[in-house]
Amino acid sequence: MGLSRFAPALRAIDTVTDAAGRFAGLLAITLVALSCALVVARYALGLGSVAAQEGVLWLHAALFLLGLAYALRHGAHVRVDVFSQRWTPRTRARVELAGMLLLLLPLCVFMIAMSWEYVGASWATREGSRDSGGLPGVYLLKSLLPLSAALLMLQALAETLRAARAALSGETK
Repeated sequence: MGLSRFAPALRAIDTVTDAAGRFAGLLAITLVALSCALVVARYALGLGSVAAQEGVLWLHAALFLLGLAYALRHGAHVRVDVFSQRWTPRTRARVELAGMLLLLLPLCVFMIAMSWEYVGASWATREGSRDSGGLPGVYLLKSLLPLSAALLMLQALAETLRAARAALSGETK
């Protein structure tokens, strides 16, 4: 199948996904540092901060939401290898293709559709933390919901094209 015409688009999607994954990695380092600082502040200095605790939650959420597409790109997502280890590359590609088309892509569309108004309402009110001393800008965190779904959908489209090529040719992705 002449999927070579999609090669530049696939590279661009992979580049965006890898950038989001690298950013998520930086968030992970920041999350660990902030968590350690919170523990030291709490137990060694007797200090606490609602904003810092919310920051840990925000970093955790952002890390996972921005890392979804990266995990898909690099095969770090959950698979049932017990079944697929005996399959031919073509059969694996066909199952992958079916999973993308029937499950993952519709899920991404659903996530975007369901979060759009939720995020819009949050932006309209410039929603902040409900806790005194908490972080402002909750709407920014909520914006990661449709963004994450869009990134995942782009990577799923790239993986769908690769799986289609492999399903037709019998080669590995």
